[in-house]
Amino acid sequence: MLRPIGWIVFVAAVAMLAYWTATALIPGTMMHLAMGRLEQNAGVNTMGHAPLSTAERRIIVRPSPDLAYSTCLFDLAEGPVEITVAPIGAPYWSLSVYDERTNAVFVRNDRDANGGPLRIALARAGQAVPDGLETVRLSSDRGLALVRILVPERDAFAAIDTDRRSAGCAPLGRRESQ
Repeated sequence: MLRPIGWIVFVAAVAMLAYWTATALIPGTMMHLAMGRLEQNAGVNTMGHAPLSTAERRIIVRPSPDLAYSTCLFDLAEGPVEITVAPIGAPYWSLSVYDERTNAVFVRNDRDANGGPLRIALARAGQAVPDGLETVRLSSDRGLALVRILVPERDAFAAIDTDRRSAGCAPLGRRESQ
């Protein structure tokens, strides 16, 4: 029979184990599930452009109906991947890159870009990238690049959609066709 102090130590140990297990497993599991759903939108190392979300049409949980989403599931196993985003005629847009454990490793928006394009390389340590190309080094092969674009009114979506389709994701040196 455990004494009260023994129960306190036992409960604290179980709580710590549960906390550690949850923090170690949940991010990777959630990203794996999200990437599985998003892969239906576009293949790996390809930029996919989802239609505006509605109550009936959602790829991910709780998307904003005011945002247009373009995504790239990237895999660096074969080498660096290039992400490009040309200026988009919208009040706001951003590019975020997440590693396979949901950590945000890069974030830029249209204000940071000063009206110009964004062009970055995603690479693992030791993978060569051209000099002068902004490079984001990741500790894992897989992850997600996400372009979010504010669509102020549904009528503006067609023009914004045309602009965002110039965004690209491809192995470095092999820009995908438009």
